[in-house]
Amino acid sequence: MQQQSKEERVHHVFENIYNRYDRMNSIISFQQHRLWRKDVMKRMNVSKGDHTLDVCCGTGDWTMALAEEVGPTGKAVGLDFSDNMLSVGIKKKIAARKTQVEFEHGNAMELPFEDNQFDYVTIGFGLRNVPDYLQVLKEMQRVVKPGGKVVCLETSQPTNPIFKRLYYFYFRNIMPLFGKLFAKSYQEYSWLHESAKDFPGKNELAAMFYRAGLKNVEVKPYTGGVAAMHIGRKQL
Repeated sequence: MQQQSKEERVHHVFENIYNRYDRMNSIISFQQHRLWRKDVMKRMNVSKGDHTLDVCCGTGDWTMALAEEVGPTGKAVGLDFSDNMLSVGIKKKIAARKTQVEFEHGNAMELPFEDNQFDYVTIGFGLRNVPDYLQVLKEMQRVVKPGGKVVCLETSQPTNPIFKRLYYFYFRNIMPLFGKLFAKSYQEYSWLHESAKDFPGKNELAAMFYRAGLKNVEVKPYTGGVAAMHIGRKQL
């Protein structure tokens, strides 16, 4: 396992937990991730007919929520490098009969799209899993239209020292146990602790958004800073 690159390890994790991923997300975040995403969507203000791209879309929950907002005249593309995760998203698309949804296999480090294609490019709890955060933000900035928005919802670093200790204890000890109990995947869920522990805090990530060429970066922490929203705009 030590010999694997981050990309290989992440791929292995998600190819293995795909069929339990949605259930586990709800368990380990105590359903909070849905409330956070709902608030982010409100702030994004997506319009009918918009074109959206959801990077590292996993099982497609955010892609499907975006499809609802853009309506049948819009387009919602979900991209992920795990075929198993995408297979779950495709089932959701078929069940919901959303013709405006497309799921594509691809790498966030090198998005398979032309420049200036989308009104919104989102990434939800996927940025911490990529080999190079800045490279992915630059790619998202490249494919969003001038005036469009790049949106990230991700785990963050709590600033309150007591809360921070509790948060790390939960991530290190309790969450992998949940993985073992509910998904028979202790190894895979201990990876999530590693990826969250090393991820930049909200101010560092905001600085990275600016370095990627985005402007007017808006930041909002959730639940004591365990997660944060970042929205940056591409200049006209």
